[in-house]
Order: sequence, then structure tokens, then C-alpha cells
Amino acid sequence: MATPATTADAGTGLRVSVITPEATIYEGQADQVVAPAYNGSLGILRGHAPLMALLGTGTLRIDRGGHSERYTVSGGFLQVVDNTVTVLSEHATAA
Repeated sequence: MATPATTADAGTGLRVSVITPEATIYEGQADQVVAPAYNGSLGILRGHAPLMALLGTGTLRIDRGGHSERYTVSGGFLQVVDNTVTVLSEHATAA
């Protein structure tokens, strides 16, 4: 019996959510995420080890199929578990 997928579709890519106290800013698939961690830039690809990071202020980049979406984030946390990236930011706006 097959179980529903809880991570990225068909074993490719990442599932990404960007959430602020006001709204969900982005939810979808990605090939790569580059985030402004508190002490430097952090790149995340499929298969990344579980991680919890403190976010700084800067540009969050979500790459998918040669296209990039960019968001300015300020503060919060980033979590990576089972090819799912969750960004909880105090402030996030399209860059």
C-alpha cells in the first residue's frame, strides 16, 4: 500500500514554505534555497542534513527550473527536515 508523499514530489527537489505572522508568503517546490543565516549565507539542496538555523536580514532565494524568486527576510528561523524547508520569519516581502 502506498503512503501519501509528505516531502518533495517524486523524490526530486525540496518542499518550501515561507511563513510570517501575517501570512504564508510562499509555498511550493524548489531545486535550491539560499538563505541569509545569522552568521552567513546558507545553501540547501535535496538531501541536506536536518538543520535549524537562526535567520539574519537579507535576501532569501528560492530556485526552481532556472527561475528564482527572491524575498527580503528579517529575523526568524529556518528548519530543514526530510527535504522540507520551513522559513519562519518576522518579516518577509517580495524583493
